[in-house]
Amino acid sequence: MFYLYIKSFHLIFLIAWMVSLLYLPRLFVYHSSVSKMSSSYNLFLLMEIRLIKIIALPAMILTFFSGTILIYINHNILYENYFIIKFFFVLTLILYQIYLITVYTKFKVRENIRSGKFYKFINEIPTILMIIIILLVVLKPNLG
Repeated sequence: MFYLYIKSFHLIFLIAWMVSLLYLPRLFVYHSSVSKMSSSYNLFLLMEIRLIKIIALPAMILTFFSGTILIYINHNILYENYFIIKFFFVLTLILYQIYLITVYTKFKVRENIRSGKFYKFINEIPTILMIIIILLVVLKPNLG
């Protein structure tokens, strides 16, 4: 029963993390279209840092922590090929989040040179990774 509670919280934290990974680039789309000297620019900075500090980072840490507990309880999963591939994609999501934070820092120092079109494009990355991860976890394909 403990395992199922941890798994449930893992999924809850994952949903919160995914929401932040999907919403932050959308904020960048709008942020990139306003003047660097406007009050809207500063409002976007505030919204972005709050999303990063209050939702994105805690959700990522709690997802990783609860996942680590699940692995500890069911350590045999480490030998499953689908899990190793899933873990690679999760690490890719972490790198993606780190990239988004660096983008925020570019906005903060008013050095963003990317267009809203670019941020719309990269906004698809976590969706694609999420689909792959869910398919791997649910289908557990025999990959080797």
